Amino acid sequence: MTAPAPIIVTALFGAQDFAWLDGFRRRHYPAERNRVPAHLTLFHHLAPDLAPELRRRLAAATRGQPAPRAWIAGVLDMDGCVGLRVESPELEAIRADLAEAFGAMLMPQDRAGWRPHVTVQNKVAPAEARTLRARLAADIARRPLAIAGLAAWHYRGGPWEPLSRHMFA
Repeated sequence: MTAPAPIIVTALFGAQDFAWLDGFRRRHYPAERNRVPAHLTLFHHLAPDLAPELRRRLAAATRGQPAPRAWIAGVLDMDGCVGLRVESPELEAIRADLAEAFGAMLMPQDRAGWRPHVTVQNKVAPAEARTLRARLAADIARRPLAIAGLAAWHYRGGPWEPLSRHMFA
């Protein structure tokens, strides 16, 4: 039997947006450290024993529901890493409902507030991050972002192991 592992919750992108974002990540994230594809994290660490309740809540949030509207809204400077900022009041509301449900069980990072973004570069020299950030700030215009669903993953130290996927209508 596989040992319990922390759970990560992410939004799933539409196929075209995933390809676009993952292409950025593959080009700019150090290859030896890039263990997961492009993603938008809602929660970084939930206890493994929350899995059944989490699956129920993710299914309820997505089943028969329209996909939340979302946009890539610029470049985010995050202490040496480069991310693309995401705006989505509807996705923020879903995350807020989940955060309220799991409130006391959230780790400090997940209680501290949410800055939705897709990391495209991390763990590089500050000058390299500044260069990419400046280039992307000049090139990235506000654009729609397709959110196709929500997913839960087990974190076991390397690539994430799928736990569940929940697609919007």
